[in-house]
Amino acid sequence: MRRALLLLLALWLQGCSTPPPALHRQLYVFGTLVDVQAYGVDEAQFSQAVTALQQRFQAMHRDWHAWKGDGRLIRLNRAFAQGRCAAHDPELEAIIRRARQYEVQSGGNFNPAIGRLIELWGFHTDDFPIEGPPPEDRAIQALLAQRPSLTDIQIDERGICSENPAVMLDLGGFAKGLAVDEALAILAGYGIRDAIVNAGGDLRVAGQHGTRNWQVAVRDPGRGDALLRIAARDGEAIFTSGNYFRYRAYAGERYAHILDPKTGYPVQEIQSATVIAPDGALADAAATALVVAGVEQALQVAGHMGLEQILLVDASGTVWLTPAMKKRVRYIRAPVAERILR
Repeated sequence: MRRALLLLLALWLQGCSTPPPALHRQLYVFGTLVDVQAYGVDEAQFSQAVTALQQRFQAMHRDWHAWKGDGRLIRLNRAFAQGRCAAHDPELEAIIRRARQYEVQSGGNFNPAIGRLIELWGFHTDDFPIEGPPPEDRAIQALLAQRPSLTDIQIDERGICSENPAVMLDLGGFAKGLAVDEALAILAGYGIRDAIVNAGGDLRVAGQHGTRNWQVAVRDPGRGDALLRIAARDGEAIFTSGNYFRYRAYAGERYAHILDPKTGYPVQEIQSATVIAPDGALADAAATALVVAGVEQALQVAGHMGLEQILLVDASGTVWLTPAMKKRVRYIRAPVAERILR
């Protein structure tokens, strides 16, 4: 009898020590479903954190959206267009300073000031693909001649100012990274140390999934299925920018939504770029910059942005990656070809 009781007690203790399963919720921000998973926490704790996340995401969507509503970013852009300064906004000012740093480091391949160019191409929409002719070249060249840049923005005693009326901020190549970073910070505030926040394939992780790393799949931009996987380490952000979902189609031509700020036209050489970085904001900006930079400039841009782990897929399907990234990837199936960036 005593032996049976001891066995039952041992089984009960074992059951009590089993961690809760991974919990999962989906939220929405910036036109993207955000998948939130946490491991080793109870339902009540997770629900409180998700409620806080939802509220924060709603505020981001309202305040940082480039074309919907009348949020803080839209009001800032309106002030620039009217040649006046906007009132001080500490949060937006911090975002502008950080984005300006990335624009300079990337050699202008990442440039959130080209919102008017994005608008001209019709890419201020959530409905893709877009059908119809591209904008006229003269309209594109007229905007390019004004050279919009975040370096045109001054933050001083007058407020947030720009003497270049062509500057229109669009945080589409940056906002998801900021949102993912904030999401992990909010989860940590609720005591959640093992989590993954995935915004449409762009993600950042904290801790582990039990005894193993979080596993991340990277899509083949040509076929649409998973090409490779990466075991994400604590704190890492893994972001992919690609031109396979959002584009304009006309007369048999496909115009990607990622524009080259120097030419005003959509990128063609690179289908996608994947970056591993220490935070989501940097990963998001760098992935966009690398799609624009292409294979020839990739190492230079990555070096200036402080990154060693990058991967590009070109128009032929060839995978280009650094030696540091080569050590991290595990192919689910063989690529068309693989080349090492040196």
